[in-house]
Amino acid sequence: MASLLDMRRRIKSVKNTQQITKAMKMVAAAKLKRATDRVTAARPFAQKMSQVLGNLSANVGDDFTSPLLTTRGDEKYLIVLVSADKGLCGGFNTNLMKATQNFLKTNAGKSAEMIPVGRKGRDFFKRRQMVLLEEYVGLTGSGQVVHSDAVEIAQRITKIFVDDESIDKVFLVFTEFKTVLSQEIKAEQLLPIPRTQINEAETQSAAQAEYIYEQPAAEIFGKLLPKQVETQIYRSMLESVASEQGARMTAMDSASKNAGELIDSLTLNMNRIRQAAITKEIIEVVSGAAAAQ
Repeated sequence: MASLLDMRRRIKSVKNTQQITKAMKMVAAAKLKRATDRVTAARPFAQKMSQVLGNLSANVGDDFTSPLLTTRGDEKYLIVLVSADKGLCGGFNTNLMKATQNFLKTNAGKSAEMIPVGRKGRDFFKRRQMVLLEEYVGLTGSGQVVHSDAVEIAQRITKIFVDDESIDKVFLVFTEFKTVLSQEIKAEQLLPIPRTQINEAETQSAAQAEYIYEQPAAEIFGKLLPKQVETQIYRSMLESVASEQGARMTAMDSASKNAGELIDSLTLNMNRIRQAAITKEIIEVVSGAAAAQ
């Protein structure tokens, strides 16, 4: 049985841990508020970008071609995985890695390479001998996303896809923020940009006011296609950061509650040990007095 001193030390240790988890919860809550504000602001922009592309698609004609739209085969995939740079966020990273592995198992007959955005995804698949064409770490560790970083990643992905014709499709895997307690893992085709996506946007923008183009519609369309890739990468990083902070806040709240329950249990055991020690001392005193008589 543990001594009274050992129990006191353990209770103090758990209380210190509880203070840390409470502080981490408060920090995550502050970062979550900023992240959700940025996600809320970015979603309408991404939607409007798709509508503009849909409108332009109706005016460029079927003879327009672009390497970002040209359909290739279905043999080799490039996966862009957006994960966290830090841990202590519950099952956020674990669920993302499992979903990515399930995606790879579903497409087991395909050759796959990866560009991880985030340290956790990089480390996980590097240990499993996945071919990493590029890696981007430390971009979201502060809880913020810089637009120029997303543009750099998008331009690099676009260049790899255009230069390497053996890559048939590029998929973007990230966690979409729903609520603090709910996040959804998405696996979306990034390149070539699906025609169905543009056609749906074209239908949505059909009722919009007619645009007046100073430049030919095809020229504008060709310039906006890379911007669409940049927008998708930026949005996925924002969604991932918001989901990470939500998962961390929930995990730290649960850890604080568990620490409180453990403190109560340890305090109860400490009181039992102290009571047993006092009872033992009383018995020894009474026994000694009886023997003296």
